[in-house]
Amino acid sequence: MSVSRRVVVLDYGSGNLRSACRALERAGADVVLSSDTADTGRADGLVVPGVGAYAACMAGLRGIGGDDAIRARVAAGRPVLGICVGFQVLFEEGHEHGVRSAGCGVLPGRVDRLTARRLPHMGWNTVAAAEGSPLFGGVTDQRFYFVHSYGVHATAADRTTWCEHEGDRFVAAVEQGCVSGTQFHPEKSGGAGGRLLRNWVATLRG
Repeated sequence: MSVSRRVVVLDYGSGNLRSACRALERAGADVVLSSDTADTGRADGLVVPGVGAYAACMAGLRGIGGDDAIRARVAAGRPVLGICVGFQVLFEEGHEHGVRSAGCGVLPGRVDRLTARRLPHMGWNTVAAAEGSPLFGGVTDQRFYFVHSYGVHATAADRTTWCEHEGDRFVAAVEQGCVSGTQFHPEKSGGAGGRLLRNWVATLRG
């Protein structure tokens, strides 16, 4: 009999929550949408979604103590998955419109505006998955759905998956210890995104 993995999707005022919850449920998780950081400590997995501006997302996280909850989970080796801006805020800092905002600091790197001529980078694009990646295991069609104008251009993370938009190479996904994250939206990426979420859920301890 399969064991259900309890996943908390962190509600800190950012959008795109319901579609993330539904996609994780389809991936086999028992999903709870919560802004209570006590829930995040009890969950097998924590998902940090996010859309919009980096600084606003960080303000929302701090408002509920989400940044501290994320750092505490990572320090304890408990799995965290960030999606889109929820992925970006896991890095050390973000630079938007000349403003520097400190991030959660659980991944090495900085978020900057992409240098491509056409922004936002919106639509389907192919990624080059990191060798031996558990997150991308069995994903044969590595096309995913992106919507963003900012990204990470360099990181010392353990496993890094890359993407390119108009010659601008940026980080599409990262796996480092218990921390995973995607710049793209797996919940909007059809079968490939569904497989990626199933892979992540399968790594969680019940």
